Amino acid sequence: MLHRLPRLLLSLLCAATAARAAHLLSPEPRSAAAECLLGEAWPQGPGSALAQQAPDAELSAILAQIDPQRINATITKLTTFGTRHTLSSQTDPVRGIGAARTWIAQEMRALAAAAPPGTKVSVQEAGYTQAPAAGVIPNATFISNVVTTIRGTDEPNRAYVITGHYDSRVTDILDFTADAPGADDDASGVAVVMELIRILSTRPPPRATIMLGAVAGEEQGLFGSNFLAQTLLNQSVDVQGMFTNDIVGSSKADNGFIDANSIRLFAQGIPPTDSASTLSRRESIGGENDSPARQLARFVDDVASNSATNMSVRVIYRADRFLRGGDHEPFLDAGFPAARFTEPNENFAHQHQNTRIDAATGLQFGDLIEFVDMDFTARVARVNGAAIWSLAQAPGTPKSVTIDTSVLTNNSTLSWELDTSPAVAGYEILWRPTDAPQWTNVVPVGLVDKATVLLSKDNAIFGVRAVGKNGFRSPATFPFPG
Repeated sequence: MLHRLPRLLLSLLCAATAARAAHLLSPEPRSAAAECLLGEAWPQGPGSALAQQAPDAELSAILAQIDPQRINATITKLTTFGTRHTLSSQTDPVRGIGAARTWIAQEMRALAAAAPPGTKVSVQEAGYTQAPAAGVIPNATFISNVVTTIRGTDEPNRAYVITGHYDSRVTDILDFTADAPGADDDASGVAVVMELIRILSTRPPPRATIMLGAVAGEEQGLFGSNFLAQTLLNQSVDVQGMFTNDIVGSSKADNGFIDANSIRLFAQGIPPTDSASTLSRRESIGGENDSPARQLARFVDDVASNSATNMSVRVIYRADRFLRGGDHEPFLDAGFPAARFTEPNENFAHQHQNTRIDAATGLQFGDLIEFVDMDFTARVARVNGAAIWSLAQAPGTPKSVTIDTSVLTNNSTLSWELDTSPAVAGYEILWRPTDAPQWTNVVPVGLVDKATVLLSKDNAIFGVRAVGKNGFRSPATFPFPG
């Protein structure tokens, strides 16, 4: 049963919260009653119903620039290199992964050169020699990534990353001579990256850094992404969000069903970096569904499922599909929040297959460009654009968030590390019933590092997010007892 305070005291507390929040936070002020009113029965509680974050005029303009024809041009070009297999030629100027990498780097540099004064855009090719790995890399092989960085103005060390992998394969993972056009897997993901570079490089710079990359060695074992994640970890870059776009080019399933307006986002529950003691604590408080990756996915759904993208983000509660893996996993292993975008229904005849027509059925096999839906891929790019721009413009995800469990009480006291950036307007406490997948309610609390919510922690899941003076909000952080 919910704890009830005398209504006079409750009204005074709520009025104080509303007054404090109204002049600190950017949203339109709410009444004291709407701001913090304890309802008579569950699940009503303090605060108000959570509304989606709508794109502002600048973000709407960014998304409107995404062009299916340019995406088509990028995918078409990538399919002309014959194969982009990791083991294919590094030096042939026309065929193989080396020629593809050279073209990608040239394109990125040309796009970076269009940046206006004040927007710092750089392109880096970085790689290493991978030692032989049983069953996937028979000989020492050079693995190289190409990454465009748009440096943030206020917090350049806080970074958000989007990648696609530019290598391709056929049925035999060691066959580097057969044609492997890789139109959907994963020229489509690289095209998303290239289109975002084209548009975001021409804008005034965001508050935090954006990194947009094409990585190699995915099909052999996520080698390029692992190199990138470890490089950023060793450089102490504060990566607060990473997305891989892998197989994002088709809206049509193998049975002919078309889902042209949704994209799957795979988000892992238990972080692989949780120690045994942290995992035990997480399980004891019911935090299995509130990992940083899940909070990142909720954020994407919040900012990118709207009319500006014409898409619905379908958050999938697992790290990846069965029997598959992706370039977000090395980032998860490095302790960074990361998730994977993949089309809603896959056709496995068009993945990891030699190009051929089955004599018995007439079925076309192979990852051909004719199976890519360019308009759909453009909408996926808009989802990515909405996510990464909203992240880079918002304050950072709150750190050191705890909930007080030292005494028995039907209130919930949360604390967090106060962000000293002058761009931060204040904080909001989010909550939802324990069985709800998304946040349902919000309580603005102002520019403070501690707040008490008149709601029992036994009956709800809480999170804390930061609000910028520009109106952008961060992902939420789930509190551990402290």
